[in-house]
This record gives sequence, C-alpha cells and structure tokens, in this order.
Amino acid sequence: MDAIYNRLVKLNDQLTEATLLVQILDPQSKYYGGIVDETGIARANHMSTPRMIAGWASALVNPDSRYYQDSFLLNALDKAVAFMLNRQHADGTVSLGSTNYNSPPDTAFVVGGVTQIYQLLNKHDWDQLEPVTAKLKLFLERTIPAMLTGGCHTPNHRWVLTAALCLLFEIFPQPELLARAEDWLAEGLDITEDGEWTERSNGIYNAVSNIALYHTGRLMNRPELIACVRSNLRMMMYLIHPSGEVVTDYSGRQDFGQTATMANYFPIYRLMAAHDQDPIFAAMADYAGSYITGFHEGVNNHPLMSILVYPEADISHIERAPLLDRYVKVLNAEHPMREHLQRIDEVGHHMHIQHSSMHLSFGAPLVRIRELDQSVTIMSQTPSFFSLRHGKARLLGVKLSTSFSPGIVKFTNLTASEGGYKLDTVLEKGYNGPVPRHLLPAGTEGSTLSPWYLLPHQHRPMTHLQKLELQAEITSRDSEWTIHVSSDEREDVFTQVTFIFGNEGTVSGDDLLTGEEGKYFLRSGSMTYEAEGDVIEISSGSYEHILPIVREDHHPSGCQYVHVNLVTPYDRTFKIRLL
Repeated sequence: MDAIYNRLVKLNDQLTEATLLVQILDPQSKYYGGIVDETGIARANHMSTPRMIAGWASALVNPDSRYYQDSFLLNALDKAVAFMLNRQHADGTVSLGSTNYNSPPDTAFVVGGVTQIYQLLNKHDWDQLEPVTAKLKLFLERTIPAMLTGGCHTPNHRWVLTAALCLLFEIFPQPELLARAEDWLAEGLDITEDGEWTERSNGIYNAVSNIALYHTGRLMNRPELIACVRSNLRMMMYLIHPSGEVVTDYSGRQDFGQTATMANYFPIYRLMAAHDQDPIFAAMADYAGSYITGFHEGVNNHPLMSILVYPEADISHIERAPLLDRYVKVLNAEHPMREHLQRIDEVGHHMHIQHSSMHLSFGAPLVRIRELDQSVTIMSQTPSFFSLRHGKARLLGVKLSTSFSPGIVKFTNLTASEGGYKLDTVLEKGYNGPVPRHLLPAGTEGSTLSPWYLLPHQHRPMTHLQKLELQAEITSRDSEWTIHVSSDEREDVFTQVTFIFGNEGTVSGDDLLTGEEGKYFLRSGSMTYEAEGDVIEISSGSYEHILPIVREDHHPSGCQYVHVNLVTPYDRTFKIRLL
C-alpha cells in the first residue's frame, strides 16, 4: 500500500503541475479561476474543475507533496473555488454541461467530493486556508435546498443523493437532510443476492453506488447498506479478465463493451478492507490501485484524497489473500427475474420513464469462467451471448441476429446443462387488428380525420401470432469451446452469427470475403484471429444468403467482425480452438 500511496502522490503532483498551466486567469472571463477540461472550457461538474480542486487540495496539505503549503498553489486554489461559487446556479445546483442542466444529481456528485475537500482542509492547521474553506462551506450550504428537493434520472443517482445528504449533515447537522435521505432509501435497494446493481455497470456505476452507499451506511448507521457494498465487491472479484480488463460485455450503461480497469474501485476496496479487516478486500485494493495511471475518477471518488481524508482506514497491517484466477461462477441463477417482469403491468407506468431506462435485464443470469489466462463470459438478455479472452487475443462477443424480429437476439434463459450451458428464447411477432369500435375515441367515424397517434393502440387484438424458437448450447473441452446454434423448423428467416474481435489483432482465413472496413464473411472452412502470438481459430463458415447485414443490427466501429450467414432452419456447430 505504501508503494501505491507514493505513486499516487507523485501522479497528483504531476497533474497539479499540468493543470495549473490551464487555469483561466483572465478576470474578464466568466470562467475565471476554472480549469480547462477536454471541452476547451472550464466546468463545475464532478469530472472537471472540482476534480482538479481535490487534487490541488490533496497536494497542498500533504507533507509528502512538493506542493505542501505552496503559496502559489493556495492562490490558484482560492480562484478555483471562487469559480465554483460563480458557476453555481441561483438554485444551488451546477450543470453537468454535456447534458443535465441545473442538475440535482450532478450537484450531488460534486457535493460528495467537496464535502471531503472541506473536511480535509478544515482539519489542517494552517490559518491561510481559512478563506478557501469558507468559500467551500458557502458552496455546500447553497446546495442544501436542491439536495432537499431535487430528483434523479438513474438508479445510482438516488444513492449519490443520499451520500450527499449524509455528508452535508456531517457539516450542517440539519435533521431534514437525513429525512430526505430516508425518503430515497424507502424505495428499497436495487441489488441481487449475488451483488449486481440495476445498471449492471461493472466499468462505472457499480463503484459509484458502492462509494455512495458506504458513506450513507456509515453516517446513518445502516449496516444493511454496507452489506450491499460488500456483496458487489465480492461479485466483482469474478468479473476481471486476466489482462486486468473489467467485464463490460453486458453493461446497461455507457461502459457497455468499453475497456475499463478496476482503478475506480480502489477507494471503496480500501475502505471496506479496513471496515471488515478482510484479506481479500485488501488484496483487491492493492490490485485496483495498481491500475491507477491518472485521476480519471469523479471528485467524489478521488483515490488520493480518500486516503488523506480517511487515514484511519489503514490496511497496511492486513494480511493479503491470493486473488482468484481459476473459477466457474454462476451469477443470478436464483434471482426471480421472470417473476418481477410479470408484475410490470400491474405497476402502471406502462414502460415509460423520462430520461432513464427500465433496465429490464437486471438480474439476468450469467456465467464467468477463468482458467489462468483464459476468461469466458456466457450471458443472457444481452446482445452478445458469449465472449472469450485467450491471452492477448480477444473475442469480444458472439451475437445472433435475425430478420424475424428483426434485429439482435437476446436469449431469454440461461441454464446449466450436462457438460455445458444452454441459452434459449422464443421470438414472437404478430399483427394488430382493428380497435374495437366501443373503444374508439369519440368522433372517430369513417372518413373523419383520425390521426394514427390518437388511436388507442393498446386495445388492438393480436392476430396471426408467429413464433421462432432459437437456442445455443455451449460446451468446452481442453483448449476448445463449442457453440451449437439451432432453430425450429420455420423456413427462410435470414440469420447472421457474428464473431466480434478486437482491432489490435489480425483476421485471416482461406475463404473469407472482405466486406466494408473491418467486416468479413466466413463462407466456409475456418478463420484465425491472432494478437501478439495468441491465436483463436473458429470453424466452420457458411454463406447461405448474401445480405451484408440483417435488418436493424448495426455494428459500432473500432472492432473487427466475422459474419456467418445462415437461413432457417439450421442446426450448426462452431468450434473455437485456442492455439
């Protein structure tokens, strides 16, 4: 841990030096005192100037920093905090900037960090800090009305708000702050027994919910909240590839399919390792800390500031347990997902929520398999149902698309079968009959103007309902995986199986037809994908139709795609060999 701390201090000093150069010093600018971010302007959100303020504050009061009690940095910090006051709206909020204006939840992110900055500076015995701490306290005080009345967009926003309310209560002991937190907590906690949060965001929002509910739990003396954090941290031990990449193959948020590491989990693993005196959490804190290459986390989750604000969370004396590198772990197998989905209609929201998602894949079963440098994920309710890492070779996903629905197939069920795993689904598509006459709006008769969007479509009876049954069976043996896909007997449904590879490797094969850039069609035989000497071989191809893409299945850039074109009925086996 000392090595991580020393590296964080060095990184923070380097970042302080760099960001001092981009502070806006034109007194005529409305951004005066702010720190320019990637947008070319200074902003008051949790990923912009406040994050830099956290770094500057951490350097200024840390005897191990070369900026310790540096008068130039103190002056710059004072200007940056004044910028925060100037950019704070009259209602006490700040704006995210990319979206979310006058935003209570984005203000809560900032509050979650600024309260820590205030606590850090306020306990440092240096009179010259008083003007800065007074400005920070004023900023926080101004946020209280918005925190007491403001709403959210996403599931994790609720917990960010409760953390902000509790952290404010530490400074301003107003009972209504905790009462508002209780209002949010009364909604219940959105986590499965195996530790999965609603958004299934291993790369971003797990860590957000974890750190927020840790603070909420400790300040409200709610051990059940800490238990949820503990559960997610135990789950995350099974969701790391050998390279250190986090599994993002099934995320419900913007980290879906993106490269992420465990770096943003460092503060919470450290805090929970100290709380539980847990050797595996201590080892995970070390592991997460080893991936910190800069301060990319929001101000509420700043790794160095967390160490300085909570020095009592010292884990240097805790023995480290070995990390997991061999396992088969099934997640959410017992989660009552189907039961919950069947209750949607009775709730009454009719699947409509503004500025958010229903996250219907919450709690979907998945399987994680690690065998040293081999890492496999098998997933239901996601666009990709299989992914594999073999050393440096990355098969990012395997997906199935059809013209029936049309689009990507998300397998509904995942079950362990003898020697492997089975995924299956039944697609349905029917036709809508006329609205029963007695349910038509008044005045809707014959040739009278009747806009389509004013008709009560929910009352149309279904006719000619059609079904298509699909399944995939996955088995393994030694250095080989087998994927067996099959359909029912319905004829002439265009299907495409797509193997998605990282852009860093090379695709080759004897019967590969090259399509648009990065896209290939395996018409027969086998193909290989090689990255730094690690090879994945897939066989065999097929080209039963010539469509380059099945309707409504679009592929993002930055990957390589190998398609196999099938027409129903099909019963086909793909072999994936690791060489």
